[in-house]
Amino acid sequence: MAERSKLPPAARSGPRPARRSGLWHRPRLLDLASDVLLLFAAVGLGWALVTWALSRPLFPLRELVLDEAPAQVTQAQLEYVTRTAIHGNFFTARLDDVRAAFEKLPWVRHAEVRRQWPDGLELNIEEHEAVAYWKNAGSGDDDVRLINRHGEVFAASSDADMPEFTGPQGSAMAVLARYDAYSKMLQPLRAKIVRMDLSARGAWQLRLDSGLTVVLGRERERTPLDARLARFVAAWPKLQEELGVRIARADLRYPDGFSLTPMDDKTTTPHAAAGIDRK
Repeated sequence: MAERSKLPPAARSGPRPARRSGLWHRPRLLDLASDVLLLFAAVGLGWALVTWALSRPLFPLRELVLDEAPAQVTQAQLEYVTRTAIHGNFFTARLDDVRAAFEKLPWVRHAEVRRQWPDGLELNIEEHEAVAYWKNAGSGDDDVRLINRHGEVFAASSDADMPEFTGPQGSAMAVLARYDAYSKMLQPLRAKIVRMDLSARGAWQLRLDSGLTVVLGRERERTPLDARLARFVAAWPKLQEELGVRIARADLRYPDGFSLTPMDDKTTTPHAAAGIDRK
């Protein structure tokens, strides 16, 4: 009997079918991709619907509410900014742009804008409090501006009775601080500063409401400006009685005294701090 040899199973079987690869033959990846696409489509559709709804005239802005009526800003200026700067509806109006537009008005120092449901904007305005006129010294700029209580220079028109300051650009705050200090020092004389000048070299000069010009000069370690002015204030009442003439100019730049120039007279009369020293 012929003997039959047994082949191993692998040897008996035919060739294996090729294994399929690629995204289309991976159901789980297809399901995940479709879910992601559906999610993005839903988000995009929702955003489009929200944008469309907000752009419709469903939430129009109907009023601008002022927290407090301004003193310097006019009604016409407010109406102009309202017409030209407020765009969109209650939700789409850009508050930063509206605030910036109001802050461009001459007398507005700071503005705050908030939404007021359902159809308004609330506006709060902080106006400049002008304390003096300002002119830049030595810059060739002849425009007169104003200084507020914070020492900030701003462009606006005014006919108020205020002192005049002149100084290098960027020195307005320093000039205002000196004005406040020297106004207090001059109170015993019942004198008011109507003009204050600071030169580019740092020299100070005052003009009082009596017409007297007080030349302080530059700050020195030996004789500070405050000390020179205090010495003058202490001696001035008695000197006025003794001299009997109107004085146009007091020069305080001397280390131990000051000189006086009579009105309509070019001669100079020096004085010591403790009394009169005619030369």
